[in-house]
Amino acid sequence: MYSDKKNKLKEVATLFLRLGCISFGGPAVHIAMMEKEVVQKRKWMTNDHFLDLIGATNLIPGPNSTEMTMHCGHERAGWKGLIVAGMCFIVPAVIITGLIAWAYQNYGTLPQVAPFIFGIKPAIISVVVALMISLARKALKSVELWLIGFFAAVLSLCGINEMYVLFGSGFIGILWHFLKNQKHKANIFIPLFSINTTSNLKLFWLFLKIGSILYGSGYVLFAFLDEELVKTGLITKQTLIDAIAVGQFTPGPVFSSATFIGWQIAGITGAMVATLGIFLPSFLFVAFLNPLIPKLRESKIMSVFLDTVNAASIAIILSVCVEMFKTSVTDWKSFAIMFVSFLISFFIKKINSAFIVIGGALLGYILYLI
Repeated sequence: MYSDKKNKLKEVATLFLRLGCISFGGPAVHIAMMEKEVVQKRKWMTNDHFLDLIGATNLIPGPNSTEMTMHCGHERAGWKGLIVAGMCFIVPAVIITGLIAWAYQNYGTLPQVAPFIFGIKPAIISVVVALMISLARKALKSVELWLIGFFAAVLSLCGINEMYVLFGSGFIGILWHFLKNQKHKANIFIPLFSINTTSNLKLFWLFLKIGSILYGSGYVLFAFLDEELVKTGLITKQTLIDAIAVGQFTPGPVFSSATFIGWQIAGITGAMVATLGIFLPSFLFVAFLNPLIPKLRESKIMSVFLDTVNAASIAIILSVCVEMFKTSVTDWKSFAIMFVSFLISFFIKKINSAFIVIGGALLGYILYLI
């Protein structure tokens, strides 16, 4: 029994340490890689349950893909798996970002990665689209969910905050259910808290607050950090832009930008407290949320809510793909990389997503120089 638990923890650690080293791109890409590894290859959970975890994760603050690693780790190896999966996914990004932050502080420039990013971005789009198609087959299981998903995608593309889209879709789903069935009974939860904020302690509280209340992408993180750090004079706007860029082109969560910023403000200690502050709430939120999801499925109303949120989550992934396409696929070279990557990702199910991203980076480097 002890040996079985140890093997499961080792399995969780190995998988998410590898994903932490190779998962370039945003949350949608990370989740696509996880779905292929955890659902398709290892069968740790069903596609339906994976969808429920995505929908529930979208309803809480923090970095979604990092929180998904914690959910997956918990499903495989309990609460120890939750901690191990989260730590293994975060640590590679933090180490790489810390090294770049040290070099930046000493030399004032970022590494030249444009040729590789040129190929990575379109390859990433193909991985996300393949995931979206796979999940949509399970999530959009009725005409009502297709309609809600369509309007959620339109609202998301129009720039409506994803939290309004998710919660709004969920409650519309419940209302629709009430119109069809008069009986109702349900309980609901919304876990949300915020913490008010001197040297490193002040830095810790600042990033703890951000990690506790931040919904959305790296662009939302940019807005929060601009308000809290740039306008208060702790860092310059250029440093913030470079920090977000580092979070984008390094593997793992974009929230590793906190490591970069903490280093610029207070050296290695600042990097450590900023990193701890921004990621700690996610561990607590997931530990609280994960055991509730199966119980929510037992409630008819909450099951409807989760189904609708899942459909809206697919719509949000679609809007992410559209925005990425606009900025990343700008000529025949990037389109070719995306098209080839999609064919491989969609039709060769067993291939690891990491090879698609690495292949895109190498092809991008070659085509970029032409």
